[in-house]
Amino acid sequence: MKALSIAATGMNAQQLNLEVIANNVANINTTGFKRARAEFADLLYQVERNQGVPNSANQAIVPEGAHIGLGVKTAAVRNLHIQGSLIGTSNKLDLALIGRGWFQIEDAAGNTLYTRAGAFNTNAEGELVTIDGYRVVPGIIFPEDTTEVIVSRSGQVFARQGNNAEMTELGQLTVANFVNEAGLEPLGNNLFRQTPASGAPIVGAPDDPGFAHIQQGYLEASNVDPVKEITDLISAQRAYEMNSKIIQAADEMASVVSKNLR
Repeated sequence: MKALSIAATGMNAQQLNLEVIANNVANINTTGFKRARAEFADLLYQVERNQGVPNSANQAIVPEGAHIGLGVKTAAVRNLHIQGSLIGTSNKLDLALIGRGWFQIEDAAGNTLYTRAGAFNTNAEGELVTIDGYRVVPGIIFPEDTTEVIVSRSGQVFARQGNNAEMTELGQLTVANFVNEAGLEPLGNNLFRQTPASGAPIVGAPDDPGFAHIQQGYLEASNVDPVKEITDLISAQRAYEMNSKIIQAADEMASVVSKNLR
């Protein structure tokens, strides 16, 4: 009985849907986190009768066919790159992006990765780094006697050394855009990697047309909406229960047939 296997694919789909929702809720307080949504597609169809072909007497065209669906499959788990709200921290090295764009990060192997989490710090050499110690690209190095840091909305970094009246410009931060942000590969630790689906990065200065601007002293919060996740959770639970009911009904129908054949 096909209903058993069809309903089983539905239960598997809702189980994956629940896992995606659980990950969203688990990261509700993760800086720069982008909620994900499971996307599904129907499976192949079994053709009982084709439409658009002559009928048995070759006197007319069959207007409607009979195609029996065989279930559902996972098509994608899409990250929704929607702006999160801003959280004030008063930390001068915390930077939030407002608009489209990604900070560029260099990992231990020298690969360029991308993040929206601007919780930065300095290492022993005074370099601007992430909380995992990865260097921010392009490199910014703060002098040992830095007493004040200012990052403009256009990404220019200034530092006051000691009691100097003048601020010293240390460098210019840049941000990267992608034609297809959904094509970026999530790696964990708030990092994403370029893929052929995302396209090559388009690098520019913050606040240029089409690029985000920087807000110093703020972090971008997760864009997870608790109310939306609860609604999706209830919907996934009900769909799972309905598929389990179909399996139960199909099993009972199969047992009736089995008894009648004895």
